[in-house]
Amino acid sequence: MTKRRPNGGGTITKRKDGRYQGAAYVTNTDGHRVRKYVYGATYDDAAEKLAKLQEQERGGVPVPSRSWSVGDWLTYWLEHIVKESLEYNTYAKYESKGRLYLLPHLARKPLARLTAAQVRLFMAALKREGVPAATRFEVLRTLRNALNRAIKEEILTRNVALLVDMPKVSKGDAKPWNAREAITFLHSVRAHRLYAACVLVLVLGLRRSEVLGLRWQDIDFEGRRFTPVKQVQRERGQLVLKDLKTESSQAVLPLPELCARALEERRYLQGLEQQIAGEKWHQDDGADVIFSERFGGLIEPRGFSRTVDALIRRSGVRRITVQLARKTCASLLAFLKVHPKVAQKILRHSQIKMTMDVYTEVVGDGEREAADLLAELLEDPLIG
Repeated sequence: MTKRRPNGGGTITKRKDGRYQGAAYVTNTDGHRVRKYVYGATYDDAAEKLAKLQEQERGGVPVPSRSWSVGDWLTYWLEHIVKESLEYNTYAKYESKGRLYLLPHLARKPLARLTAAQVRLFMAALKREGVPAATRFEVLRTLRNALNRAIKEEILTRNVALLVDMPKVSKGDAKPWNAREAITFLHSVRAHRLYAACVLVLVLGLRRSEVLGLRWQDIDFEGRRFTPVKQVQRERGQLVLKDLKTESSQAVLPLPELCARALEERRYLQGLEQQIAGEKWHQDDGADVIFSERFGGLIEPRGFSRTVDALIRRSGVRRITVQLARKTCASLLAFLKVHPKVAQKILRHSQIKMTMDVYTEVVGDGEREAADLLAELLEDPLIG
């Protein structure tokens, strides 16, 4: 016999299969009043679920207007949210992680009933399949972002992917160059047309896309400062200049003397290259970039990395990646005797103590050979 419930408390009835069914009117995400059902093995189970449903209604959280599967939601999120509001490269990264990993394993799972245990089993399956930890990290981050958006759209009430630990990604044993190694490398590439780009990567810690996106109008030689505004990226097979993502990335930064001299030499060399190219010289989208190809135009970031890698091999210095090489900037700023407050801005440290810790460690190492090489770089005119 059905127990009598208070007005507005919904109804609970026993089904023919022995389970109990609770029902109440709630608001869905389309703004319509609909009758929603919950089920339980016992009367108390159904009553508990019904109470939770009505508590959600009183809190102003609507129920989903449709039964989303994980695959349906991922597809919708990628096409109508990520693709419309984020950078293309971000969309491409999320899309590949969804297509290659998330959809094959989780597409048919009901979104509202997805559990942390299911996500944990999915991540374990990827590990058994030999998917690298760094890739698994990005896959889980993609799922977390998708579910966070579902919460924002009031389709979900919690993100179960947040309950699953991120895979531990090994950073490897590779270490950035010390000051001696970095200066030895700069000395060996002194005659190369991209010497100034190497200087900016090592001394200022700029990313390769930021260096390649620098334009002459971004440099203030008199004020000894510069403002990175653009970056070079490849989108849909084309090289393009894109705005830097955040305002902090576009902050005005000091320009140490070594960098200023290298850029002045680069301006002279680019003028010679333009004269030699003649009518073949071109500029992509009219961009007056500092580091251009020999006949003008943007430089492919991966091509720049290959060039730097070849220069490193030729120099005899320990091989590291461009991404790791740019982390030597703190050591070089100390050797250049750049004031700690100025270095703090370049390194983008929130506290001066962070900068001083690095300075104390670097200045006390007594690398006389590196100091002599640095002096040569500062005193010698352009060679080669």
